[in-house]
Amino acid sequence: MGVIFHKTAQQFHLFNNKISYVIGICPDGEVGHLYFGKRIHEDQILVDEQTRGIRPLCCNRKENEDYTKELAMLEYPAFGNGDFRSPAYEVQQDNGSRVTNLVYVSHNIYPGKKRIPGLPASYVNVETEATTLELRCLDEVAGMDVTLFYTIWENYPVISRYAKIHNVGKTTFVINKASSVCLDFYDNEYEWMQFEGAWGRERYPKVRNLSTGSSSIESMRGHSSASYNPFVIVKRKNTDEHMGEAIGIHLVYSGNFRAKAETDMYGKLRVTMGINPRWFAWPLAPGEEFYTPEALLEFTQNGLNDLSQTIHSFLNHQMVRSPYKGKGRPILLNNWEATEMDFDEEKILRIARKGQEAGVELFVLDDGWFGKRNDDYAGLGDWFVNTDKLPEGIKGLSEKVNALGLQFGLWIEPEMVNEDSDLYRAHPDWVLAAPNRPRSLGRHQMVLDYSKPEVVDAIYDMLYQVISTANISYIKWDMNRSITECYSQGAPATEQGTIYHKYIKGVYSLYERLIAAFPEILFESCASGGARFDAGMLYYAPQAWCSDDTDGHERVKIQYGTSYGYPIASMGAHISASPNLQTGRDIAIDDRANIACFGTFGYELDLNEISEEEFQKVKEQIVFMKEYRELFQYGNLYRLRSPFEKNIAAWMVVSEDRKDAIVVTYKTLKTPNVGIDRIKLQGLNPDAKYRINGGQTTYGDYLMEVGIPTQDGEESWFYSDGDFSSRKYILKSEVTN
Repeated sequence: MGVIFHKTAQQFHLFNNKISYVIGICPDGEVGHLYFGKRIHEDQILVDEQTRGIRPLCCNRKENEDYTKELAMLEYPAFGNGDFRSPAYEVQQDNGSRVTNLVYVSHNIYPGKKRIPGLPASYVNVETEATTLELRCLDEVAGMDVTLFYTIWENYPVISRYAKIHNVGKTTFVINKASSVCLDFYDNEYEWMQFEGAWGRERYPKVRNLSTGSSSIESMRGHSSASYNPFVIVKRKNTDEHMGEAIGIHLVYSGNFRAKAETDMYGKLRVTMGINPRWFAWPLAPGEEFYTPEALLEFTQNGLNDLSQTIHSFLNHQMVRSPYKGKGRPILLNNWEATEMDFDEEKILRIARKGQEAGVELFVLDDGWFGKRNDDYAGLGDWFVNTDKLPEGIKGLSEKVNALGLQFGLWIEPEMVNEDSDLYRAHPDWVLAAPNRPRSLGRHQMVLDYSKPEVVDAIYDMLYQVISTANISYIKWDMNRSITECYSQGAPATEQGTIYHKYIKGVYSLYERLIAAFPEILFESCASGGARFDAGMLYYAPQAWCSDDTDGHERVKIQYGTSYGYPIASMGAHISASPNLQTGRDIAIDDRANIACFGTFGYELDLNEISEEEFQKVKEQIVFMKEYRELFQYGNLYRLRSPFEKNIAAWMVVSEDRKDAIVVTYKTLKTPNVGIDRIKLQGLNPDAKYRINGGQTTYGDYLMEVGIPTQDGEESWFYSDGDFSSRKYILKSEVTN
């Protein structure tokens, strides 16, 4: 593993035992891209054959008419100097010119990886597990110095990329676009896989053919959004779950973004990803620096499931920082769907006591504990305890919950404010609002202006007073409102194009301060469900509320789609009441549990309100999860059949040593008089015998090549499992030849 510089050929080769990434210096001094894919010999010199020769309508430098940028493979291209494709960056100089030209100046190769100031990013646990290449480039006319950062890990087919823009001139210029990554491909025989949706149906996978022209996804909501996730897959057309080449691209960022795929008339593909350039204008004064968010490039030649396993392991080991890193997450009980904001201390303790009887480990108090918060119209921003509901405050309640043997958790929504709040009445200029314009509301609330340090300071001080006086083990950080009227009151006109980015950096800074003050707290991010479920958030909160939709049938699709780009340990997954609050669908409690166990397991209901039979099942579920949670949350996941394609979906987890596995199948609708449907398993030891659900033993190769039936043959003609049902198979290895 490492980086080699071939001085004579002016080429850099980043490699480990799985991948190679090759960079070359072009004839005009710009940094070019030569290769990204399966490992090749590191002493191989590559040649870019496509850029040679004069072609009609291609523009060439006078001093080198045999080279054209329009056909070049480039690492961080500009627009306006012969390349007519989408640029990676755009800078407006003080004379109005946007023409730039970055030329390679020098490089630095070193073990380890630097932090990105003010932004989340992957990290190294020890310096020797990764190597970083810095390529310094210069535009003397613009006074712009750009450093391109690349990190390769020893044990992962992953490349990290980001850029630093430094004003080394004498005048201010404005950055209008600054992508984190540009990746050029030799051909366009690829498909684009995106993860889209809306509230209640987040991260559904969708595959699009790439033809001549552009395809893009983006968010302008101020957060990464439920509409499109800042994670895409570029894959060969024959790639499926278990074979074929694919590249995953994560943007480690939680604000506005754009991912774009562009196919040109010469059959090449360019993919760019980074901060959305719309409403982005960042003045950079002499001496100042700007860092782009990090992008992660993940490669596989063994199908999408292998790509996902790489991503899961990488994010769990190189992104998550919590003391819960690599550990099973506590089984929790949340009161929201049981009480919403209508509660007092005794009602809360009654729910907590029943949870303790069932065996849960953590009780979480949700919305409604602060200010005059009895509905959505008031209280947000007033982070002091409502003593009418909780006479002894959060401190007293947490002590009583702890006395039951439970950890205590708390819900907050620190980025928002209601008009009916003491905070807003004192500081109406602390919200994002355009002058002389009507103000939009979302959930009857406005967005605090986190581009202002004094706003972040005030919220931190209030939250610190609450958290520091109580024994709080977990915080659910919610965000229920997209940004509209993005204007910072009192800020100069020249800074208004910076506000979206400064806002999310303000969110990150509050996370950093709270984590520094309370390092043992487990944070869970939430954004009206899954509307800010991204790699950037995982840096601060190792798990996220996957969706507000807790319907078991819908959760199969949501969690299946999420698993392409995010680990099981990151998915907040709870059992709620039936009929379901969001869909009205009735699903048996065992089937709801079989879905929620593939995540950070918990309950979102009043256990006092269910039948005694169901309560006994809850107790059994909790015993089961305590035994197997590490397997569920950190085992190797295999997607066996998609709920978007078949009536019966399936996935499984396998322990690293392949001795244990759990398979669950999910049926949407009961179909009478059907044949025997079988699902082939994955990831087992072919020579081991596995005992299934404590009964028969079967060789691993049989289970993988022949499979398991999805229903009993004697019942399949009529008495098959009902609608929205599931089956669970626990496999334990007994014999290895």
